[in-house]
Amino acid sequence: MLIGYARVSTDGQNLDRQIDQLVEYGVDKRNIYKEKQSGKKARPELKRLIDELQEGDTVVVCDLTRVSRSTKDLLSTVELITKKKANIKSIKDVWLDTTSDNPYNSFLLTVMSALAQLEADLVSSRVKEGLASAKKRGRVGGRPSKQNKHAEEVIAMFNGGMKKSKIVEATGLSRSTINRIINNNNI
Repeated sequence: MLIGYARVSTDGQNLDRQIDQLVEYGVDKRNIYKEKQSGKKARPELKRLIDELQEGDTVVVCDLTRVSRSTKDLLSTVELITKKKANIKSIKDVWLDTTSDNPYNSFLLTVMSALAQLEADLVSSRVKEGLASAKKRGRVGGRPSKQNKHAEEVIAMFNGGMKKSKIVEATGLSRSTINRIINNNNI
């Protein structure tokens, strides 16, 4: 039986593209395990899929990054699947296919997963370098501070005699954020 696995990293992302590809490949929609979870964290649906695998089943994924984010994790996942006498196949990464006894499959799996790990590490390295470069120029990445965004409003309310508890209600900010704004502006 074909068993599909689709995963995106965040709730804001959409699984539709992967589900469409799996169905087009021949996986019944009822046999697709779906997950919105970072590949670096525990993936309960992937664990459930592996636990429920039967001998002869084939796990189908759109590409290896949906199953794993590291070489060690991918090899471990493939080992868990093959111990259940099941197979894994990637639609995009044709070398990820344990459905035949071809000795090159194991070799290619190891080499290509190492290359995927290298690519992920290079991307991470470039991002860190970019952030360091931006920081040198005075730009800081990340979400804008609530303190900066609401400072004038909070200061005006506090200077107008409004109690902190009322400012919390009016702005929706936490009491600690209100206190930081007031303390950072020496009020």
